[in-house]
This record gives sequence, C-alpha cells and structure tokens, in this order.
Amino acid sequence: MAGITGLGGVFHIVKDPAATRKWYRDNLGLDGEFGPMLNWSEEKGEKPYSLVSHFSDAEYLKPSTSPFMINFRVDDLDAYVLQLEAKGLEILGHVDEGYGKFAWIIDCDGIKLEFWQQIDAPES
Repeated sequence: MAGITGLGGVFHIVKDPAATRKWYRDNLGLDGEFGPMLNWSEEKGEKPYSLVSHFSDAEYLKPSTSPFMINFRVDDLDAYVLQLEAKGLEILGHVDEGYGKFAWIIDCDGIKLEFWQQIDAPES
C-alpha cells in the first residue's frame, strides 16, 4: 500500500522570497535551489507525528501572528541555540521537558520556528 513517508515541505507566502532564502541560509544553514532543503531521515524507533495541530487556539504560536509554526528536529539543541545567539537571533525560550528539549525563534517573516531535540524514544 502506498503511503506518506515523511514531511516533504512547508509552503507559505512571503513578501521577498530571495530575502527569506538568504535568512534561512545565513541563520539556520538551510539552503537549496528553491529555498531551504532538508535531507530525509532514516531514524528508527520513532512514533509518527501529526501535521494536524492539537491546539484549539493560537496561544502556542505567539508572539507570531502567523497561523502556523514550523518544527525542526536538531541533534544538539544547546549547541544550536548558542549558534543562533552568536548570529544575533533572539531566543524566545529554551526548555527541557524531559522527553525533549525545545527552543523558539521568529524568522524574518514573523513565522515562529520551534527547534526540538528528542531525548528519549517516544513510547509505543
């Protein structure tokens, strides 16, 4: 049976696509012919995550006014936060929830970005 294997992209409208591509390249190290590109992951033991929000309001997305947020997996959140701060980016928060570490920033177009380092494999 054919099925979905992962996230292929998040598409949204921005005022200046070239400036947005440059921001993602310069600040997050994501580059590609048509914008930020990520490699496919072959990680094992992971439970699928839904693309449908479990939030009933936009409180978690604040201070962004965008109707969505992008979540990126990272391998070492503490080191990544230091890299972002060294580039002059404001970290909105940085927490360890036990099962994972999270940090947030706002991109150049007002989109909230969440960075997540999984600590333990999710339970089945």
